[in-house]
Amino acid sequence: MRMQTTLDTPVPGSPPSGWRNEQGSVSLPESHASVAVPKGGSRWRKMLAYVGPGLMVAVGYMDPGNWATDLAGGAQFGYMLLSVILLSNFMAMLLQHLALKLGIATGRDLAQASRDAYSRPVALMLWVLAEVAIAACDLAEVIGSAIALNLLFGLPLILGVLITAVDVVAILFLQNRGFRYIEAMVGGLIMVIALCFGYEVIVSNPQVAPMLAGLLPSPQIIFDQSALYIAIGILGATVMPHNLYLHSSIVQTRAYPRTDRGRISAIRYATVDSTVALMLAFFINASILILSAASFYGTQYAYVANIGDAYQLLTPVLGAGMASTLFAVALLASGQNSTLTGTLAGQIVMEGFLNLRIPGWLRRLVTRLIAIIPAVIVTALYGERGTGDLLIFSQVVLSLQLSFAVVPLVMFTSDKTKMGRFVNPLWLSTMAWTVTAIIVVLNGYLLVQTVIGWMV
Repeated sequence: MRMQTTLDTPVPGSPPSGWRNEQGSVSLPESHASVAVPKGGSRWRKMLAYVGPGLMVAVGYMDPGNWATDLAGGAQFGYMLLSVILLSNFMAMLLQHLALKLGIATGRDLAQASRDAYSRPVALMLWVLAEVAIAACDLAEVIGSAIALNLLFGLPLILGVLITAVDVVAILFLQNRGFRYIEAMVGGLIMVIALCFGYEVIVSNPQVAPMLAGLLPSPQIIFDQSALYIAIGILGATVMPHNLYLHSSIVQTRAYPRTDRGRISAIRYATVDSTVALMLAFFINASILILSAASFYGTQYAYVANIGDAYQLLTPVLGAGMASTLFAVALLASGQNSTLTGTLAGQIVMEGFLNLRIPGWLRRLVTRLIAIIPAVIVTALYGERGTGDLLIFSQVVLSLQLSFAVVPLVMFTSDKTKMGRFVNPLWLSTMAWTVTAIIVVLNGYLLVQTVIGWMV
């Protein structure tokens, strides 16, 4: 007599039939299912248990690598490109939903899923590309933090780069105390960034009507070559490859029941957490553009795109004594936050693709050194101008790797043999593939234009 499977039938460690039958470790074993989820009580209490991973993912959408495009967009075109930030945020919400659904439904993060689905040579190639992307992202964050320390305290850039290595110790300490401590630190730094830019936007006194109009797409974005280039830069920097690996793993830190019913509930709450956090990221990115538009658009400073120049000009232009200082504080908080999540993503990628177990301190040290060594060399040889070029180069590398993370994610979540009852419905698969095509094409265009610019 065959036993009927119900929504409450536990299936721990039993992947859908489409996955290779491999016995692998759980994702982030030291934190896996370590955050309690109340079995009863109100929905509000359950929601609070899921708050955290979304904030950690949102960090990638407000890192120093995004600041230059937001500053340039506001200074040159006013509020017009706010619609691009809004559109890119909606795209991010969709892809992050797919990442968290993959992790919760299958018990695999994106790196583990790729290792299971592909041959070893292909999986190794994807691992190398993911490591390069994480190093490139980390590079932008290290440089951003170093620039902030230079602006705030006058520290030499090379010393600022070295100081950022301290976050390795911070992660080790916090993760040993519990994953909630890492989430609390990340959330606290996001609040610092939000408060700083809230002040900046208020003192910049933006024009409300043009600002609201900027949320609607304008045909000028397409027909103005310069506006299109910056718009593509904003879209291209929207989804960070490491965020997809990170999110598919850290959602599994919640101790939800590993049953179909438990997974359905977990996906619902995790999606709310992710969506709200990404709306906060939209507010911060939009604030950078609004600040730049209100301060520099239509003035002699309309071509400001350099973070250091913006810092120097904000106080005299706005007439607010704290404007420049809080700008640099937000940059420092953004850089430090991003290095925390980037280092954690490095651990997830290494363990997921290679199933390799090495001491946590060594994993994080290797990840950090990969980013710090080129930053130190370029800073020592070329100074501030070199770090600016390196910041741009890091974004080009991210553009190259993005499709190698997005395409497998959409493929996995659209495959019923891999996802079972959690497979994407047709409408969601159609949206996901459309967004993927847009991101891949725009990133490719941005890459080609950047390379042509270097050659010229």
